[in-house]
Amino acid sequence: MTNITIFGAGNIGSAVAGIAKKAGANVQVIDRNPDKAAAAAEGVAGAKFGEAITGDIVVLALPFPAYDEAIAAYADQLAGKTVVDVANPIDFTTFDLALPEGATSAAEWLAGKLPQSTVVKGFNTTFAATLATGVNDGEPTVVQLAADDEDAKKSVAAFIEAAGLKTVDAGPLKRAQYLEGYGALQIVLGVTEQTPWTGGFKVVK
Repeated sequence: MTNITIFGAGNIGSAVAGIAKKAGANVQVIDRNPDKAAAAAEGVAGAKFGEAITGDIVVLALPFPAYDEAIAAYADQLAGKTVVDVANPIDFTTFDLALPEGATSAAEWLAGKLPQSTVVKGFNTTFAATLATGVNDGEPTVVQLAADDEDAKKSVAAFIEAAGLKTVDAGPLKRAQYLEGYGALQIVLGVTEQTPWTGGFKVVK
């Protein structure tokens, strides 16, 4: 059975926790509020930030500015694990991408910070509502994934698809910059009410 740890019990974290439970995984959710973590999805194990990671796949369902603190606290425990980067690094005053100087994507920046981990980009091009329901405009929600390690990418795809959603392979991790631009544009359209938060972009497969 797959063991999955999710950092963050917000809308995306809770939706991914539900997907993982539906796929039959053992799921740990870590949040500053352990009660909120335990309530993220039925059957998850809630833990407080600072407690040990139990998953082999770790999903960072956190705002990009919170990554530094998570890395500082957990870098050693993340070594050897598949780490899924969910961030859309946006400046919410301008809605432009906001990355550290010299970085081309949040995912590649994260991979540089965690050289002993394998980073997969995913879950950033779908709104939380379509992840939670598993449906977008009458069809299974499609999660786009990018990674340099094919086995890690397949392990993430496997639990998503086991829950009834679909995936597409966006290629190597350098393609994360495209996915982050895609995700940022979708958020802009949601904020300006040109697409509903219950819908968004749909990948037809």
